[in-house]
Amino acid sequence: MKKITFLTLIVSGFILVQNAKSQEKEPWITLPVIAVRENPFKGNVTFLKESKALYRSHCGSCHGNNGKGDGIAAYACDPKPADHTSDYVQSETDGSLYFKISEGRGPMPTFKATLTEEQIWGLVNYIRTLKAKK
Repeated sequence: MKKITFLTLIVSGFILVQNAKSQEKEPWITLPVIAVRENPFKGNVTFLKESKALYRSHCGSCHGNNGKGDGIAAYACDPKPADHTSDYVQSETDGSLYFKISEGRGPMPTFKATLTEEQIWGLVNYIRTLKAKK
């Protein structure tokens, strides 16, 4: 089982690298092996205040403080930042959101070297609260 998983990850990584340029203007789809990753902090609201501050400082300039994709830097982004309040984003798995925040793509920076794993999961949990603010 471990060999199959490891091989799947290698092939998935190769596909991601090969398609990185062509995907910049195409939908950002996370591979199923990554998308099913469980959120170890799902439902944990204890660090939402910290996550909101992280969101505003790291994501707000492009995605806007309310997550609508209308931040002050959004006009310069191509493709445009995602609307985190949208049904499309809200229907994504936690693993998919974690991956996208960690790895970045196009104008969106990678945060895996800047933020801890817990902070990234906190951002995922905070994004989940934005649907109610639609």
